[in-house]
This record gives sequence, structure tokens and C-alpha cells, in this order.
Amino acid sequence: MAGQNPPTTTTDAGIPAPSDEYSLSVGPDGPLLLQDHYLIQKMAQFNRERVPERVVHAKGGGAHGYFELTEDMSAYTRADLFNGVGKRTELLVRFSTVAGELGYPDTVRDPRGFSVKFYTNEGNYDLVGNNTPVFFIRDPQKFQDFIHSQKRLPDTHLRDNTMQWDFWTLSPESAHQVAILFSDRGIPRTWRNMNGYGSHTFMWINAGGEKFWVKYHFTTEQGAVSFTDAEAKAMTAEDPDFHLRDLHSAIARGEHPSWRLQMQVMPFEAAADYRFNPFDLTKVWPHSDYPLITIGRMVLDRNPENYFAEVEQAAFEPANMVPGIAPSPDKMLLGRLFSYPDAHRHRIGTNYLQLPVNQPKVPVHSYNKDGAMRYRHAGAQPVYAPNSFGGPAADPVRYAEPAAWDVSGEIVRSAYTRHREDDDFTQPGTLWRNVLSETDREHMVTNVVNHVSMVTAPDVRRRAVEYWRAVDPGLGALVAKMLG
Repeated sequence: MAGQNPPTTTTDAGIPAPSDEYSLSVGPDGPLLLQDHYLIQKMAQFNRERVPERVVHAKGGGAHGYFELTEDMSAYTRADLFNGVGKRTELLVRFSTVAGELGYPDTVRDPRGFSVKFYTNEGNYDLVGNNTPVFFIRDPQKFQDFIHSQKRLPDTHLRDNTMQWDFWTLSPESAHQVAILFSDRGIPRTWRNMNGYGSHTFMWINAGGEKFWVKYHFTTEQGAVSFTDAEAKAMTAEDPDFHLRDLHSAIARGEHPSWRLQMQVMPFEAAADYRFNPFDLTKVWPHSDYPLITIGRMVLDRNPENYFAEVEQAAFEPANMVPGIAPSPDKMLLGRLFSYPDAHRHRIGTNYLQLPVNQPKVPVHSYNKDGAMRYRHAGAQPVYAPNSFGGPAADPVRYAEPAAWDVSGEIVRSAYTRHREDDDFTQPGTLWRNVLSETDREHMVTNVVNHVSMVTAPDVRRRAVEYWRAVDPGLGALVAKMLG
């Protein structure tokens, strides 16, 4: 349909869609609204596209271990796992690729999932992140479309570089993540040799009610090491399960991989006039503004006994936050609070939290009942609340949601607009000029050119050049020259 006026996007009921790019929020930076039926429809439909493997992060592996706190953080959060030096918390970690299917090679160019399930004394705390501190988009309205662009064409069932670059160049906020992806950082040598990030901004609340904005960094103690493109392709041919095999073999040998958990902490009030929106998932907080604080160490020391039961059926969901931890106005995070548990109910089943790998290590007292495969129940206890017969009762004094942040404004679909450096190209330009080495830059240009050279649409190729020219004029010139 190139060259023609495109038809209007509609909902699945044929109703004209209000926006392809922006979710409904209270003001440009406020919380998302459940009344955004189009966003809810897109997320719910997307979660049900594949059965039974994960629609994203299908190929992966994991291991059990523990987190040990080395710095008491009670000044910042009342979350039990971060209070008391020396405290150990059992955990499960799952690593994965994003776009590839269950049998895909491990060493392709793709972000890696880095998800941690802490079995805390206050219930499960899930930190669902990646091996990069940023992401391709900042609004969940575009998430399904982004993943579709990385998957397969409907007619040939082939992955296609043209649609990938078409989406990226029409979504300039992707530039930071795409720059990381096409550097050597886009292919970690092993899961043990990559960092992990919570990526989103979260809120911590201490016992006195003080609030802070935080970011999580898991820094590998094995050293961050990547494959070059040629090395990765050679390994893909030699062992498509290389990352999975490496993790299992290392733990079996007693070489237990470990990571330092480091935090960035921003005072609550500082977010309002920070130079860019601190809740934008496409941006990092400079370490010069908010240095890393080491608070603990994560160690993986036990392989799963049954991969399907302990890894394939593991369910991670950002909505699982223990007291003292809350979401921020990050729109992607707010969208994921619904999307992930909805995906698990579809993929694994209504009672997925009763599976051993997903069960919390503390008693569960809930009025949820029945559904397929339910086996744990409360016996003769009341099945409704409020009741007069001794059923569980919520404690709104101790566990009420914190008064998170103030919002005001019209109900709108909007990009972030209020901060003076809310642009899409400054940070990837800084990455290119000030962070990557000369060798890194040479490899990145080659990786980009090799990928764009397979784009068949001339307009998309031209946009790809301008995309990199916006990141850095010299980089754009190199890409243009090498593409001819």
C-alpha cells in the first residue's frame, strides 16, 4: 500500500482507534487509565497470540540462588529484604532472548531478559528487566507493534529487516536502545558476563513515609564481555544453546556466577525539575548525577532439577511489589503491571501462582477461588469479604498504597513534553561519542550497515541514514558512505 493513503486504524470491533502511539493518561506524565479500552484490548489480544510458549522471551534458561544484603537501606525503603545487613533472600533468575522463538539460537543480536524473583518474608518480589538500562519505546501503546516488527511477516513467515527499520525510524525514541543493540553489547558472551537492569524507575518508601525514586543495576562480577558479530555467528553454528549450556555447566562445576546489586537514588522532589523526564524508559540517569550505591550481592548456586517445572513455568510480573516498593509514573511500567499477569493466566493457567516455582514462601490468605487446576484452598473458611466468621482482613493502616505522586491535567494521549532535554538523540549520541571505544564504534557501524543493507524499501534505507545522522552527524555520514 506504499504511496496510498492508509486506512484508519480500528479496534477489533471496527471502531476508529484514537491513537497508534499514545496511551490515555492524566496529563502528559500522569498515570494511565483503565478506561483506555483500546490499549487494554491491544495488550489482552497480544498476550493470547501464542500458545503455549511465551510470546516474547520464549528462549531462555535460569537458576536458583540467593541475594545477600551488604548495606542496610532502611533509610530509603521499609521493604524487608533491603533491611538488615547480612539478610539472605532466596531467589530465581531467568535469562532469555526477546524476539526469537523457543528453539532460536542463543547468540543472535537481541536484548536479553534478566528477571529476578525474590522469595521474601513479605511475599514474592519480581524485578523484570533486561541486560540494557533502556528500552525501544516509552509508551505501552506501541509495545505490541514493536514486537510484531521484530517477529515474522504474515505471508512468508520470515523475519524482515525492512519492517524492523521501518518501525525504528518512525519511532525515534528507539535510538538509544538500537545503538546499544548494534554495538558489541548487543550480544553478550554469556549470561554470566552481562549486567542486568530493572530499567524502569521505581519508588521506594521508608518506614517514615519518605519517598525516593530508584533504579536497579546488577553488575556482573565475572566482567562484562561481549561477542563480536563474527564470533556470535560462529557460535550460533557451533552450539545454538551456548548460553543455556554455559550457565548450567558453570554452576555444575561450582563456579557460581554473581552480581553486585547497585542502586541509583533520586530524591523524590528532584524529579519535578530534572532536565529530562526521569521516568522515560528510553533514557538513563547519568552516574555523575546519581552515583551507584552497592547494597548487596546476588549469587546463583543451584541448577533447576526440572527445566519445564522451574523455568518454563516460572512467571515473573512487575506488579509483584512488596511493602516499601511502588511503581513510578513510567508509562511502560504501568502498562506492564496489567500485561504480565494477564499473559501468565493465559499461557500457564488461572492458578499459575500455585505452581511450586511461583508460590511465595509465606502463607497466602486470599478470597480468590476455583478456576482451572486449582488445588490449594481455604477449606471451610468464608469466601467473601467483609464477613463475620473469621476470614482474612486487609490492614489498610499498615499496608495501604502510599500516596504516590500528585497528578493533574486533562485526560490526553501525549508524549512527555515538560522537561527541557526530552529529546531522543542526545543520550545515544553521548553513547557513540563518549562511551564506546574506537573499536566499538567501528564494529557498530559495520553491524548497522550489514543489517540495513538487507532493507528492501529505499525510503526506509534513507530514513535509517537520517536516523543515525540525528544521533551523530559523523555516524550518519559513515553509514551513508558504506551503504553507497
